[in-house]
Amino acid sequence: MPGIRGLLAYRPETAEPLMRLAEVLLRGDSTLSRGERELIAAFVSRGNECEYCAGSHGASAAALLPGGATQVAETLAGAPCDAPVSEKMRALLEIAGLVRADGRDVTAKAVADACSHGATDREIHDTVLIAAAFCMFNRYVDGLSAPVPDDPEQYAMSAVHLIRHGYQVPR
Repeated sequence: MPGIRGLLAYRPETAEPLMRLAEVLLRGDSTLSRGERELIAAFVSRGNECEYCAGSHGASAAALLPGGATQVAETLAGAPCDAPVSEKMRALLEIAGLVRADGRDVTAKAVADACSHGATDREIHDTVLIAAAFCMFNRYVDGLSAPVPDDPEQYAMSAVHLIRHGYQVPR
């Protein structure tokens, strides 16, 4: 199994809490849409050069966001300030990028900017946690040299399954 799925199948006792965390962060109750949260995960993964996670979460974001694959590709290709998303999402992506580099880089100014564009304390909290969690997931996948699909259609098919069934421990 490619990417994290094979690693999770190898250690089901660690897979369960990891998938519960992903389920809460990316699909649980939130004022950020599922597509926005998947976009944050893909953005952090692209910054970490984790091809598997960027591809899989990018495909999920594309399936969930109104701008589809074009919106995701443009967001992942540039700086947050150029992303074709709301001002609030740009500010949250900026925070996610800071966390990705070093959590201590998140400044009061970055938080104030997000707040000025309508981000709530919980949205900022969840953005930081998604970014931090995906740094861990990216390093897990890349640190064990998990295989990466070379067919983009595999990511799209996986996204459909994920959207329907959520984050589950592979059998």
